[in-house]
Amino acid sequence: MIIIGVENMHNYCFVFALGYLTVCQVTRVYIFDYGQYSADFSGPMMIITQKITSLACEIHDGMFRKDEELTSSQRDLAVRRMPSLLEYLSYNCNFMGILAGPLCSYKDYITFIEGRSYHITQSGENGKEETQYERTEPSPNTAVVQKLLVCGLSLLFHLTICTTLPVEYNIDEHFQATASWPTKIIYLYISLLAARPKYYFAWTLADAINNAAGFGFRGYDENGAARWDLISNLRIQQIEMSTSFKMFLDNWNIQTALWLKRVCYERTSFSPTIQTFILSAIWHGVYPGYYLTFLTGVLMTLAARAMRNNFRHYFIEPSQLKLFYDVITWIVTQVAISYTVVPFVLLSIKPSLTFYSSWYYCLHILGILVLLLLPVKKTQRRKNTHENIQLSQSKKFDEGENSLGQNSFSTTNNVCNQNQEIASRHSSLKQ
Repeated sequence: MIIIGVENMHNYCFVFALGYLTVCQVTRVYIFDYGQYSADFSGPMMIITQKITSLACEIHDGMFRKDEELTSSQRDLAVRRMPSLLEYLSYNCNFMGILAGPLCSYKDYITFIEGRSYHITQSGENGKEETQYERTEPSPNTAVVQKLLVCGLSLLFHLTICTTLPVEYNIDEHFQATASWPTKIIYLYISLLAARPKYYFAWTLADAINNAAGFGFRGYDENGAARWDLISNLRIQQIEMSTSFKMFLDNWNIQTALWLKRVCYERTSFSPTIQTFILSAIWHGVYPGYYLTFLTGVLMTLAARAMRNNFRHYFIEPSQLKLFYDVITWIVTQVAISYTVVPFVLLSIKPSLTFYSSWYYCLHILGILVLLLLPVKKTQRRKNTHENIQLSQSKKFDEGENSLGQNSFSTTNNVCNQNQEIASRHSSLKQ
């Protein structure tokens, strides 16, 4: 960060941190314990990689890029000065998130460390946040107790149910030969449902640890109750009731999804969805199953988006029709998610392909057909990017005309007329 400078630091930090993490993952998987889940150095390294790359992008946004080039979220998270060594190490290695995270932005962490997270802020006339008044520091005890209860239930469910419903049974030869298709679908869903509570346990416990230390306060809701979900990593109810692929992804491993969006999706111009899923696979590790899952996820995400854009508006009204649509999309989403993540659990390439072949790659084929047959609408992100580029080019054009006018006309009247014309253009551009 110090040697390269703000112009290119985000690229160099990204390549170095992700490359070093990959070396660590290769060492762990292929030298020490292939196929084993272990609490070793690679977990903390994954979190630190997220923090280093996030901070580098935030410094690049705050100290190099112009405000009009940034999205609203990039503008809010931009870091305007280089952190000190103490601030940098505190952010990366604080005890609250060193083992399991979750990721937080540098500005949120520094706001907490400096005790400013309990200030009520209001936008001033100049557009900057101005402190209005300070409220009493809220207690996190209620939120922590609730999250610990969720942890206990998740752990109990994992220890009692998960062992009786192994995902590996989906590729059992006898099961594949004798089970009917409805049985296969139901067991696929239930076995993957039973595999989720261990993630619920780990992420909720990590969130509770941060809350117990006083970190994670988001503000107050409309009823004046304190919200402790600033760095929450999942929303269990929304996950289990997801009616779209996007809804599931938006509520699962939330902070990692935000990291992928901020360091990859918003910064690439070519196939951002594909690049984001590939980055997610590389960050998770080097097991082939990860890559099968995330490549399948690309196909499922694009197909689900196309289906939703082309058909959802036909089922908004009446309410009975919308309920029918929600039930059908819930079933399809849960089956598609389960189908997609089986290789993520099985890890190896052979059992993963055995599972997909037993299902005749049916969802892969359906996804491809959807993309080939249905029109794909331009996403809002691409529209916004195009508008920002046009706005930036217009401003540069006006600035160039302003400079040209001042150099070409010598008389005072002509210069005044030119400046008035430029001011008029700027005014209409802002409008």
